[in-house]
Amino acid sequence: MKLEKEDIGKGELVLINPDYKLKSKINNLVSFGKKYNDIKLNNIANCALHSILNNINAESKIVPVSGYRTLEEQKYIYETSLKENGREYTQKYVALPNASEHQTGLAIDLALNEGHIDFICPRFPYYGICQSFRNIAPKYGFIERYKDEKKAITKIAKEEWHFRYVGYPHSKIITEKDICLEEYIEFLKDFLYPNHPLMYEEYKIFFIPYKGQSISLELMEDYTVSGNNVDGFILTIKGEK
Repeated sequence: MKLEKEDIGKGELVLINPDYKLKSKINNLVSFGKKYNDIKLNNIANCALHSILNNINAESKIVPVSGYRTLEEQKYIYETSLKENGREYTQKYVALPNASEHQTGLAIDLALNEGHIDFICPRFPYYGICQSFRNIAPKYGFIERYKDEKKAITKIAKEEWHFRYVGYPHSKIITEKDICLEEYIEFLKDFLYPNHPLMYEEYKIFFIPYKGQSISLELMEDYTVSGNNVDGFILTIKGEK
């Protein structure tokens, strides 16, 4: 495998925010399902999401509100919210165009299925079936992305309805350490490839900095690589327990 500069903006662990905007064209999108054909997600994230809903028997109790958005859709949502809700509200809850995780296909807004649903701030409470979803989501690669205590870092107010697919075991590590994705990206920089892995269960996790030249990897193990959209790559190797 050869990693180039443009690959930094690709993968399940890309950081998307006002400082690190979307760089790559998005592929591998699929519809959430027949009833919600217009809501699309990355195919791996979509499969994981349905596994969670099936696990807790919530297919009809929890509904998708917003998944993948094009640049044009994000612009429209942002500008419409400015007109209808004002700048303060919009800056709290709506990401700038190309700074929205929804443009990656890896983020989903969910709501409790109870009739009227607010598109910008859907209700997803910390009890009942919604909390059951929240409790097991990290086992399937999802994190609750925007928490109140992290808003100074994420620049987004608490959004209990917004979940982001980062893949396993990263989702479990982020949740157990109670950190946000911005903090996790920085945390991983201490675990440099090839000699200093972060060990978690049967996984080895490395950071590979990009230094201006293509990077060649020749690995026989079961592994994945994701850019971080900042300055390098995260290599995850799965071994035996």
